[in-house]
Amino acid sequence: MTKELGIGLIGTGFMGKAHAFAYRAALAAFPDIPVPRLEMIADVDHGIASTAAKQYGFARATTDWRALVSDRGIDVVSITTPNVFHKEMALAAIAAGKHVHCEKPLSPSLAHSLIMVEAAEKAGVATQVGFNYIKNPLLKMVRDMVAAGELGEITGFRGIHAEDYMHDPESPYSWRIDPAGGPGVIADLGSHIIGMARFLLGPIAEVSADVRTVVKSRPVAKGAAERKDVWVDDVARILVNFGRGCGGTIEANWIATGRKMQLGFELTGEKGSLVFTQERLNELLLYKAGGDAKTSGYVKIEAGPQHQPYGQFCIAGGHQLGFNDLKTIEMGEFLRAIGEGAKAGPDFREAYEIQKVVEAAIASSTARGWMAVG
Repeated sequence: MTKELGIGLIGTGFMGKAHAFAYRAALAAFPDIPVPRLEMIADVDHGIASTAAKQYGFARATTDWRALVSDRGIDVVSITTPNVFHKEMALAAIAAGKHVHCEKPLSPSLAHSLIMVEAAEKAGVATQVGFNYIKNPLLKMVRDMVAAGELGEITGFRGIHAEDYMHDPESPYSWRIDPAGGPGVIADLGSHIIGMARFLLGPIAEVSADVRTVVKSRPVAKGAAERKDVWVDDVARILVNFGRGCGGTIEANWIATGRKMQLGFELTGEKGSLVFTQERLNELLLYKAGGDAKTSGYVKIEAGPQHQPYGQFCIAGGHQLGFNDLKTIEMGEFLRAIGEGAKAGPDFREAYEIQKVVEAAIASSTARGWMAVG
């Protein structure tokens, strides 16, 4: 196994900070992985880059991301910039022989995402995309339970990712709602619940969607009188049919007033059902059919050391993992895969498959009918 990997991080915002935390914590949780050496961090602002390097423990800072991806001391490049920059940065890193972690979605365009996938696969570099919520040990158990047939034939899936960070029509126009960056909530939040559905139940074969823009304009800056039209979606509601034969629903919504992290699902089968929400990410509800009607009901399963790798963070049940712990698991698995020459996941190819569902849903909404994925 590779003993050490130089890390280069592009971006110092919300996700850049999460990546930095995860790389710093990964070795403590997973001592068998290659040592992540925090080599260089990049930001367009020199002061911000320098401050972040000192705060996060990176040896160097730069304002030139191209210098970062070509640096000989860097083996892994993490991309946490707005979507519109992902393709150029990832392709440059791949051409330089670096392994690449990129936040989702891969790029604003499905065609451009395929270029990224094919470049990485041709170069033989490891890739990973930031779907960290599926790294929850309880969700890995759900997938194992489904695969083992513990719920019997799966009969339905109801999934949602709803937050409210765009609910205020006076919040200013930003890169997040610029069409140059691709679709709106269906890509930003929808990709998470679509990816989770695929993680648990496999490919989605066809969709019928209603994708809407609710807030039609936003101020060009905070408090400004001038407004700019909004063309990306705020809400997406999708009927889905899985390749395995069951159907379901998926919703993505970033104007769900009061919701901060309603990422969850209800999964039903002939023998029982499972309920999960990221709002209580250390709990899973399990119902088993066929019990005494007087005492039957959902049983709460609490995350603990018996659900690995929870035990790598805490030896006591009920003490709970958090968002940054899930990101640490994600980075630990990525670094281990690189060290062993194995495949990481979800990789660029899986992110592309998720994006195909997004694009099919948008096409379905436009055509007002069912659309095959791919």
